[in-house]
Amino acid sequence: MRVSRLMLVTQRDVPAEAEIVSHQLLVRGGYIRRVTSGIYAYMPLMWRVLRKIKAIVEEEMDNAGALQTLLPQLHPSELWERSGRWQSYTAGEGIMFHLMDRQKRSLGLGPTHEEVITKIADEQIHSYKQLPVNIYQIQTKFRDEIRPRFGLMRSREFIMKDSYSFHSNEKDLGKTYKSMEVTYKRIFARCGLETVAVDADSGAIGGSASQEFMVTADAGEDLILTSKDGLYAANQEKAVSIPKEAILHNPSESKTISTPNQNSILELCSTNNLEPSQIVKVIIMIAILEEQVEQPLLLSIRGDQEINEVKVINFVAETINKQVIKLDQVNDEEKNRLKLDHIPFGFLGPDLKDNVLENISGWQKQFLRVTDHSAASLDCFVCGANVKDKHRIGMSWEKLGELTNKADIRKAQKGESCVHDPTMKLEERHGIEIGHIFQLGRKYSKSLQATFTNEQGQEEAFWMGCYGLGITRLAQAAIEQHHDEHGICWPLPIAPFEAVIVVINMKEPIQEEISGNIYKAMLAKGIDVLLDDRSERAGVKFKDADLIGIPWRIVVGRDAANGKVEIVQRVSRETLLVDSEQAIQRILQEKLSK
Repeated sequence: MRVSRLMLVTQRDVPAEAEIVSHQLLVRGGYIRRVTSGIYAYMPLMWRVLRKIKAIVEEEMDNAGALQTLLPQLHPSELWERSGRWQSYTAGEGIMFHLMDRQKRSLGLGPTHEEVITKIADEQIHSYKQLPVNIYQIQTKFRDEIRPRFGLMRSREFIMKDSYSFHSNEKDLGKTYKSMEVTYKRIFARCGLETVAVDADSGAIGGSASQEFMVTADAGEDLILTSKDGLYAANQEKAVSIPKEAILHNPSESKTISTPNQNSILELCSTNNLEPSQIVKVIIMIAILEEQVEQPLLLSIRGDQEINEVKVINFVAETINKQVIKLDQVNDEEKNRLKLDHIPFGFLGPDLKDNVLENISGWQKQFLRVTDHSAASLDCFVCGANVKDKHRIGMSWEKLGELTNKADIRKAQKGESCVHDPTMKLEERHGIEIGHIFQLGRKYSKSLQATFTNEQGQEEAFWMGCYGLGITRLAQAAIEQHHDEHGICWPLPIAPFEAVIVVINMKEPIQEEISGNIYKAMLAKGIDVLLDDRSERAGVKFKDADLIGIPWRIVVGRDAANGKVEIVQRVSRETLLVDSEQAIQRILQEKLSK
C-alpha cells in the first residue's frame, strides 16, 4: 500500500472531544472519524487493525472447537419478554435501541444474543448426543449508552466477538468455561496485551461464575483490587476483603443524645469525639423491580464503609427472586416529590418502623432490611434515634431487636486485608475490560423453555455459558498500553502495517528506485508494508510514521547511493544503517518470532 492512495489525514492538535490518550491518538492518526455521539467510522488504517485482531480471535476460537456463525441484529421483543429482560433493557435507562416495524411489532437492536441463540439451540439440538456445542460470531452490537465517552471504549455501536456454549450438565459447562479462559489469555497475548483476569459480577447477563479480563491503564473505568502475590484479583463490584478493626465504643451507659444538624458521619464524629467505625450508618434506597414495583430497602453499614450497589442489587434479586432493574438512593428531589418530611433522614436507626411507609405512594409497605457484616459484628455502637437531631450511644443489636438479613454489601477497599491471607493487603489498579466470560447455568434455557433429551430420555433445560470479547475495545485498549509522547506503538501482530518505507526525496531517482525495490521484495516475503511516496518534507513523514505507530521504519535517503538504508524500531528508537537486504531480513525475523 502506498500512502498516496491511503486517504491518510493526520492531525497535530489534540481533538477537543477526546478525553484520554488512546482516543486522542486514534483521531489524530486518522484511524476513526466521529459521525455523531458514540458512533464512529472505522477508516482504512483502523479496519486493517480490526481485521488482524479478528483473524487472531477466529483462529483461536476455531482451535478451541467453536463454530462460527452470524446471528441477526434485529431481535423480536417477544423473545426478550420471555427471558424477562425486555423491560429492563428498554425502559428508563435501558441500553437497548428498540423500534416498531410496519406491522406494529416491537424489535430491538441486539446488545447481546442470549435469547436468539437459545431459541436456535432449542430448535436445532434435541439430544445430549449433540452436546456440547460452542457457537460464536463477530458482529456489530448496539447499546444506547447514557454517556458515550472515550471513543471506542464506550460507544453506542461497536464490534464484538460473542460466543454461547450449550451443555448437558454443569461439569461439562465448567470445562468449556475453563477452555475459554485459556483461549482468551492466548488471544490477548498474541495481540501483545498484558491482561489481568479478575472475579466479576455477572450483572444483567446473569449466571453464577464470571470473570473479566482487564488491561491495566490509568484511563480504565473499572477499579480492580489485587493481592501482591497475584492469588486474588477482583473488580470492586465483586471484591471481598477483611475491613480494618473497629475502634471500641464502650460508654458507661446507653442513652439518647442531642445532635442538632449533625446528619452526616463527619459532623457527628467531630462534634461528639466519635470514630466512624463506631457508628451504624442507615440508608434508605429503592429497588425498582419488574413492572416498576418499588421496594424500599433499609441498609445498615458501619460508618467508615461504603455501600456497594451491585452487591445490594444481587442480594435483593436473590432474596425476593425478582429482577432488579435499578437501584435509587432517595435524593432531595425524591424527598420533596414523595413528601417524606416525616422520615428523619440523617438520624435513622436500624429499627426504623415500617409504618413510615404507609402513606408513600408506589412503595411497598415493608422495608427489606439488610445489614452489612461490618455493622452486624459490632457489639456496641452509635446509631440514629429515628428522631430529628437525636442519636443513641451505647446501643447493641440485642437492644434494637432481631437482626435479619446479614450480608456483604460493602465496597472492598485498597489497604484492607485479603480473604485468602489476612497478612496480605489489597492493592488498587484501574482497568479496561476487554473480555468477560460467564457460566450462565440454566437461566435462559429455563425462561425460554429450551430443552434437550438426556441419557434417561427425559426433557432437561440446557446448561449454558457465554463469552464476550470487545474487538474495537481491544484495539483502543492496546493503545492505552502501547504509546509514547510521539504517538501509537502498535504491537507487531495487530499493527495496520508491519513496516513503513520513508523516502526522503521522491524526486531523487536512486531513492525512488531503491525504495520501490525494497517495497516489492517485502511484499514478496509476506511483509505488510506501507510506502510513503508523498512529496512531503522528511520531518512530516517521520512524525506521521511515529503517530500512526508502524513498528518498523526503513528510511531511504542520502545513503541510498551507497546501497544503505536506515532501519528504525518504533518502540526502542534503535537505529541501524544496513543494506536493504539486511533490513528486510531483520523485519522478517521479527515477524516470524511473533
